[in-house]
Amino acid sequence: MEGRKGPDSTDYTEQKDINMKNQLKKGIVSFDVDMTLLNHQDWKIPISAMKALERLRTQYYIVIATGRDMDAKFSVGLTELIGPDAMIQLNGTKITADGRILYEHLMDQELVRELLQFTEGKSFAMGVTVGSEDYFMNAEYVTRHDMIRWGQSDRSFQDPWKLLEMPVRTMAYIGKEPGAKLVEEAFPQVKLPMFSSREGADVIERKVSKADGLARLCEYWEMPVSQTIAFGDSMNDYEIIKMAGTGVAMGNSPEDLKKIADYVTAPIGEDGIWKACIHLGLFHEDPAQ
Repeated sequence: MEGRKGPDSTDYTEQKDINMKNQLKKGIVSFDVDMTLLNHQDWKIPISAMKALERLRTQYYIVIATGRDMDAKFSVGLTELIGPDAMIQLNGTKITADGRILYEHLMDQELVRELLQFTEGKSFAMGVTVGSEDYFMNAEYVTRHDMIRWGQSDRSFQDPWKLLEMPVRTMAYIGKEPGAKLVEEAFPQVKLPMFSSREGADVIERKVSKADGLARLCEYWEMPVSQTIAFGDSMNDYEIIKMAGTGVAMGNSPEDLKKIADYVTAPIGEDGIWKACIHLGLFHEDPAQ
């Protein structure tokens, strides 16, 4: 299904407000969530990263650029904690700003059907979490993954075929890299960039990406791409880090991502975001700290 815009373009008053706000902003800083902002070692955002966000938001638009659905149960509270001006969700298939949807793209239902049929009986899982419910083919692999990662699994599994009656933007793959490559070979129209843990991937149509989302926000805020900074740690950040005016790879990123970044900072657990902001001159170190 082709992408579609949200409600009609902003009226004159709204656009005037945006233009006035732009005069006070230097640019856009986007952040991936998992292992860029959110440390999976303790499932917290480092204190230094929170301080960096507060320093940045006075002069820059703060954007979440994530593979997550920020309305799903695993993301509850994160939006409020981070306080973004806009969100590029589900790898660019849903873009929201100022409380409204600017753009969304849905997978064709026939593609969803074919992916589920291909997955059935394989040694990996594929599906979607919608709110508090989980629609996965081969759900046992999701449970196994949860038990290894968290020591528990409290999923509410539903019939995955019900996805054919629901809007699907992206899907999640749970399994090893060989299985992901198998899917890509069978479906050249999709890509499966592996998570930094190498235990799963997003299932994304090749015609959408976080980079597309950033470009749309640049247009919305009338901000040149050269005035954007993108932080990320996984291969689903590849396009946005490559496109941004300055692309920053976390120290815990795979080597392929580090190679195309303009700057490689320290890992998330070693104050990577704060250190990159200081290095890039986005703000100065507080002498009192």
